[in-house]
Amino acid sequence: MALRNAIMAALLEGEASGYDLAKEFDASFANFWMATPQQLYRELERMESDGLLCARVVQQDRRPNKRLFSLTAQGRAALHAFTAAAPRPGAMREELMVQVQAVDAGDPAAVRAAIDERRQWAEAKAARYDRLRVRLLDGRTEEEFLDQSDRVGPYLSLLRGLSFERENVRWAEHAIAALDRRASRV
Repeated sequence: MALRNAIMAALLEGEASGYDLAKEFDASFANFWMATPQQLYRELERMESDGLLCARVVQQDRRPNKRLFSLTAQGRAALHAFTAAAPRPGAMREELMVQVQAVDAGDPAAVRAAIDERRQWAEAKAARYDRLRVRLLDGRTEEEFLDQSDRVGPYLSLLRGLSFERENVRWAEHAIAALDRRASRV
């Protein structure tokens, strides 16, 4: 998936600055797509040149002027074409999993610490996603939200991220327990 597709999906919420998009990526897209602010800004420029986005300048008194980006008709058509295409299966590239694979020839205590750090990170991220979920539902049941909301995509992708982080916590707890049992036998 190209970064441009993720940017166009983010712009479905309405126009946004590069800074706003970087925050959006950190808050919601990060569970399935990582991008640095520099990557976002470079891609925004390319997308504007390609006619997928248009930008307007907002004058600001005490700050530099900012550019707000929005989708063009060509951008919406490109996003539509992207959603109509069959996605390729994703591949996991995770350095921690390589360390876990090699734990028996490596430093089990260091790998255990890395797993525990990942567990803590996943717990914090799941808690953040839980708070966002409650805010999105705004007192409605999930069924009411899904029936009444203008856009359900962000909520459904949030649920996937929440599930992913909860599974990361479960796996980490299981892996730590296994490593602890092995260490106690030595």
